Amino acid sequence: MIPELGHFALIIGFAFALCLSIVPLIGVAQKNQQLINSAKPLSLGLFVFVAISIVLLAYSFTVDDFSVKYIAGHSNSLLPYYFKISAVWGGHEGSMLFWVFALTGWTFAVSIYSKQLEKEFVARVLAVMGMIAVGFIFFILLTSNPFERLLPNFPMEGRDLNPLLQDIGLIIHPPMLYMGYVGFSVAFAFAIAALMAGKMDAAWARWSRPWTVAAWSFLSVGIALGSWWAYYELGWGGWWFWDPVENVSFMPWLAGTALIHALAVTEQRNAFKHWTLLLAIFTFSLNLLGAFLVRSGVITSVHSFAVDPGRGIYLLVLLAIGIGGSLTIYALKATNVKSPSRFTLYSRESAILVAMSILVTACVTILLGTLYPLIIDAMGLGKISVGAPYFNAVFIPMMITLFIFMGIGPLIRWKKARKGELSKHLNAISVFSVLFGIVWPFLFAGEFNIMVFVGTTLGCWIVLAVLKDVFNNAKQADGSFKLSAVPLNHIGMAIAHAGIAVTVIGVTMVASYEREVNVKMSPGDTVDLSGYTIEFAGTKNALGPNYSAIEGQVKVLLDGEFITLLTPQQRTYKVQTMGMTEAAIHTTLIRDIYVALGDPLGNGAWSIRMYYKPFIVWIWLGGFFMALGGILAIISKRRRNRVSAKADKQSQIPPNVLHEA
Repeated sequence: MIPELGHFALIIGFAFALCLSIVPLIGVAQKNQQLINSAKPLSLGLFVFVAISIVLLAYSFTVDDFSVKYIAGHSNSLLPYYFKISAVWGGHEGSMLFWVFALTGWTFAVSIYSKQLEKEFVARVLAVMGMIAVGFIFFILLTSNPFERLLPNFPMEGRDLNPLLQDIGLIIHPPMLYMGYVGFSVAFAFAIAALMAGKMDAAWARWSRPWTVAAWSFLSVGIALGSWWAYYELGWGGWWFWDPVENVSFMPWLAGTALIHALAVTEQRNAFKHWTLLLAIFTFSLNLLGAFLVRSGVITSVHSFAVDPGRGIYLLVLLAIGIGGSLTIYALKATNVKSPSRFTLYSRESAILVAMSILVTACVTILLGTLYPLIIDAMGLGKISVGAPYFNAVFIPMMITLFIFMGIGPLIRWKKARKGELSKHLNAISVFSVLFGIVWPFLFAGEFNIMVFVGTTLGCWIVLAVLKDVFNNAKQADGSFKLSAVPLNHIGMAIAHAGIAVTVIGVTMVASYEREVNVKMSPGDTVDLSGYTIEFAGTKNALGPNYSAIEGQVKVLLDGEFITLLTPQQRTYKVQTMGMTEAAIHTTLIRDIYVALGDPLGNGAWSIRMYYKPFIVWIWLGGFFMALGGILAIISKRRRNRVSAKADKQSQIPPNVLHEA
């Protein structure tokens, strides 16, 4: 009965989504305030019933209702309860339901935090989000019902959740990623609503930007968590592989980063409006494309759901409608979009324009590398693989150029910089960054390394540039310094840019100085690993809630002093009888010692794989700094928007002008 209630709640949610996508637009067309005002309660109804649906699915997981096909395929009575709940999004059907739940959550949030916006504009925004919900809920009901029963004959036990997914990463990574993916639908809805209204001004960008930054922050954390999860769970010590599904999450992040900067220029200078609109459409389209690639079975990846092509056809049609419809609206309304602001080549606008161009080019380059093998295969021209050599060759040079402009952007004036002003700010920063890049490889490894020189120079350059920007904003007319005088969004920008620098340094150091050792070890054997002594003390048996394991006992010593005991495991899960390697890692701020247990070699000896990975944790710390910067910017924006709304209400702007869109 519970699954049927969950299914029925989803159907009611579909009805609310259908009404939300139609009724408010009729109200706007007929200037009927009652229909316009229906947008917010319809958003609430949509959110409530989809929430009921996913809660009932989670409840069915916890009570082991194996008469439900999805639960029988992704759970087991021995599975710990926290994995039963997270198994809700561990497969295709449940993850799509969570995708829709996230969408309705964003829709409801927009309806709550839009009181200062013109009601007609809010109605359009919510209607667009309702249309997206219609497309995806109908997809679930038609092709991916998570409540489908196996009656009258159903198994007494489930097949269990994939052992790769029985990890804390499943609990936190997909929700963060989906919140980021779906969050860009708000920016898309704002853009389409503005086009429908025919009025795109700085106020529209001001209200859209916090939602975009929030989605970008979620996606930043989601990508960082996914990289970290793959690093410690897959057992091969890698943190990024240019896997097609990794690319699917990275492309919207690049486009979203460009969108944030375009919104900033639109808000500050009333420029780049076409960029902003097209980037909003492009970013959300990449999310739709990602859903198609991951769920259609056209790509093979450890991350993909690889389901039947029939579902892929639906998603392909939805993608075509989404992209085609939005671009059609843009083509019809683009003539109304004016960017009256002018700027010179020597200005902040130019620096941001170059940075956005690089981000979009990098995104398109990754898109081509991801789709090219699929196109070649579809044309019957054979199978090819586009991997890390291609992506590194084209991506790294673009990023080096981008990081240079990241240092210039915050320190150059809007519209037109004064002669010699930029060199005054950057001369000392440039000299210090280059000197640091030269000295650091000698301090760390005793010899010069060109890759480390480039990476650390750029990282230092970005950090010093944002610190200089904060310093300039804190400087008072009397020569004193007051950090509280620096706008919070400036602090957020500085932290986000510094986060990118931290990631750059982490990537550079681990790529240049990581060490790998694969050895046969018997109890009592020792191996030197970058100055650390690794001693194998044998193995012992261990039991988990639904698995048994052989657990290695590996001591880590430095200069004869005991540092830690690492316990890598070889697990065998009871239901799927699948072997899994669980690495053991000792992490500090400056390095990881990573040990994975391989195959038994007889007489107590084992194959053991060990890595020394300097500064690898900086890769993920940088991602969290980026998200923190985004959070601070959102807080600042909300404060400023409240002030702007009060000022607008006190002004004499005619009510028929979209002054707060």
